[in-house]
Amino acid sequence: MYSTLLTSLEDSILTITVNRPDKLNALNQQVMRDIDGVMDEVYSNKEIRSVIITGAGEKSFVAGADISEFVGLTSPQGLSLAKNGQDIFFKIENSPKPVIAAVNGFALGGGCELAMACHFRIASENAKFGQPEVTLGLIPGYGGTQRLTMLIGKGKAIELLLTGSMIDANTALQYRLVSYVVPQAELLQKARSILEVINSKPAHVITRCITAANAAFTGIKGYEVELFGFGECFSTEDMKEGTSAFLEKRKPVFKGQ
Repeated sequence: MYSTLLTSLEDSILTITVNRPDKLNALNQQVMRDIDGVMDEVYSNKEIRSVIITGAGEKSFVAGADISEFVGLTSPQGLSLAKNGQDIFFKIENSPKPVIAAVNGFALGGGCELAMACHFRIASENAKFGQPEVTLGLIPGYGGTQRLTMLIGKGKAIELLLTGSMIDANTALQYRLVSYVVPQAELLQKARSILEVINSKPAHVITRCITAANAAFTGIKGYEVELFGFGECFSTEDMKEGTSAFLEKRKPVFKGQ
């Protein structure tokens, strides 16, 4: 279905693999169209409860944008390119279903931006992160200046943006850019183990958590989003089941209602 992506749905977890290993999985416009399309599927397919995004091979998650497509663009065309990328990555960030980036190598430029658009990230020991656009006479265009600052703080973010330096997986963990660092052979299983726990919880509650947490960074009144989300939960059967199970000292059986 997708010419640049591999997809596999197992136990309600959709694994999306960017599949251009000969180009270190660089983002060209076809990859972006395919990511846009697969996220539409994530939103609409009730069989999908959660998502892993990773890259093909052992060297690269996504090594950046395909710079050959930048040559000859005018300023308005560059703006349009960035707007399209931001819109697609907003679709990931605002997904009602959790999306983990399993970073298996280089996550540079647009690749780092893709990883940061996911709800959280885990990394293999050989992973490297960076926004090296400054070395091309550019700034990040797919949300990198904003999400990097939100995730690791203004000082460290500006240093990385201005130097174009890469950081390794352990530094990314120290900066809280990633949640875990694991051997590459264990990366996808680690992601799956986290999502299996999340998938055992009510889907509508997971969506409300994502929406409320995202509101903290968007200028939306996050406390109000939390307030109404909390109140809405009281009208659900899952809330009644969850509280009853707690009081009865048994495991809850959620039905997504």
